[in-house]
Amino acid sequence: MQELDIFKKVFLLAIAKREEGESLDDVMDSLINTGMFEGGKAEAQKVLDELRESKYIVGDNLSMTGVIEANKAEQEFKQ
Repeated sequence: MQELDIFKKVFLLAIAKREEGESLDDVMDSLINTGMFEGGKAEAQKVLDELRESKYIVGDNLSMTGVIEANKAEQEFKQ
């Protein structure tokens, strides 16, 4: 499996850490508001679509692979 870029890692971690009742759109909007995506909603949607195509996200939740990658990202960012 290929190495994920920083945007995908942050996106997966944000999904893993979202509050109960928060949707993927809410998470995406939060990341856009931080300035992470210079291209705005279109760029964020592209990253989300790529994560879905790669099966890190299934439906509105992380797959087991997505959970593993989110946990790896969290450990990486704590270092």
